[in-house]
Amino acid sequence: MNLHLSDKDTRPGRTEAEAALATLRLWAARASEAEIVGLDPQVGALLGQGYPILSRDYPTEFRADAAYKDSLPDLQNGPASLIRGAKQTIQHVGISNFRLPIRFKTRDNGPVTLETSVTGTVSLEAEKKGINMSRIMRSFYAHSEKDFSFGVIEHALNDYKRDLESFDARIQMRFSFPVKVDSLRSGLSGWQYYDIALELVDVAGVRKHLMHLDFVYSSTCPCSLELSEHARQTRGQLATPHSQRSVARISVELTGAKCLWFEDLIEIARDAVPTETQVMVKREDEQAFAELNAANPIFVEDAARSFCASLLKDDRIADFRVVASHQESLHSHDAVSVLTEGPTFAATSLDPRLFASLYHVG
Repeated sequence: MNLHLSDKDTRPGRTEAEAALATLRLWAARASEAEIVGLDPQVGALLGQGYPILSRDYPTEFRADAAYKDSLPDLQNGPASLIRGAKQTIQHVGISNFRLPIRFKTRDNGPVTLETSVTGTVSLEAEKKGINMSRIMRSFYAHSEKDFSFGVIEHALNDYKRDLESFDARIQMRFSFPVKVDSLRSGLSGWQYYDIALELVDVAGVRKHLMHLDFVYSSTCPCSLELSEHARQTRGQLATPHSQRSVARISVELTGAKCLWFEDLIEIARDAVPTETQVMVKREDEQAFAELNAANPIFVEDAARSFCASLLKDDRIADFRVVASHQESLHSHDAVSVLTEGPTFAATSLDPRLFASLYHVG
């Protein structure tokens, strides 16, 4: 038996298409949006509305299976053809001010858990579109509950350097560290809070461990002190030297096997410049503070060199930087200085807002 297949074109023509569209319009006139979406979201465009009809209800029952996840677009990991701008290497790309609780070991009070702000960046090669930034956060969550401070940073950096296939990486954790400080004469004590940051930098496979401390102190101008004493002695004129709240940001590279505790760096700063601002103050403390300032008048240049002298004595510290700002009560501007030791913190240019970031108001 021979079968003869028809050569007739079975594709619908315009007439059939118009009839189908008319049928669709009749059905859509009586259907709900949910029914239309269930048929095909593109029906809206066919009905002349210019855009698909989309569901406005959150799909509580929907679950993303593996196949659906694989179908999701991923522009950050797209081809180099999607790169906008110059195809250049980016030295830092990542996240800033991602917060979570981190455990820290302390010298005097055992482990403490502190709210910590994380900045994590990696380098991005010229031919790569971008990075998956959520991996940085996932790396931290994987280790934050079982490790301490630099241990968390080490593990997280290893994870996301591997996951993001980056050659350089940097992580910084910033937090407020509480220390109970005694008053000068009254016997009271109160909590002083120190802005501290730990930083791990991995460049070309070489890692550096860094610590940063903001130390807040009072600076009495030596020139103003002498002029005030001159007015008292020569004219019997009461005069007061000007003093101001001042801030030094001390950054150090840690070296050797011995631990430099947070408390150690605070004490190094306090030994260099003893006029740290006070927490609990009665009248006798206020008088003592005035005497302490008079015994330690200090220009901003003196402050930078005093911190430097103390830092040079500690063999747990390699390179370092001191950025000091005396926020003048005499002038409408501040007096500032920057002192660096070694190549780690040396810089040709400074952040234009660097000194503005040294204001401490609480």
